[in-house]
Amino acid sequence: MEKIKQLITEDEWLEAFPIMKQLRTQHNEETFLDIVRDAHQKEDYQMYALYQGNTIVSVVGFMPMVTLYYGRFIWVCDLVTDSNIRSNGYGEKLLTYVHDWAIENHYDCVALSSGLQREKAHKFYEEKMGYKRVSYVFKNSLKS
Repeated sequence: MEKIKQLITEDEWLEAFPIMKQLRTQHNEETFLDIVRDAHQKEDYQMYALYQGNTIVSVVGFMPMVTLYYGRFIWVCDLVTDSNIRSNGYGEKLLTYVHDWAIENHYDCVALSSGLQREKAHKFYEEKMGYKRVSYVFKNSLKS
């Protein structure tokens, strides 16, 4: 049986870490918790998990935002399904949940960025979820 649940405690975030680590490989549990805690407190970062039975199979993290470019929108920071069971519709269900959440909370759109190398993800966003490529994201790392 599938269910989607908001993860709000550090124990719940840690439960999601093995799945999130598949996307955010640069983090260990300590840095993951530190960043999620900070983003949750300062940026209203929210994390939801799709469970198959008692097992997390997919995780999404997003932030409600307001900018002149998008207006009131949801920025999807992280979306990952366990690599052992991808292409079973879990990502679609979780991202659809985010769309529904955005509508219910009066946000105008959902936006995200995806690494240039993630061509399968791009196909998923464009062909399955109806996203359009609207810009490039540029990054300047200030730490060496």
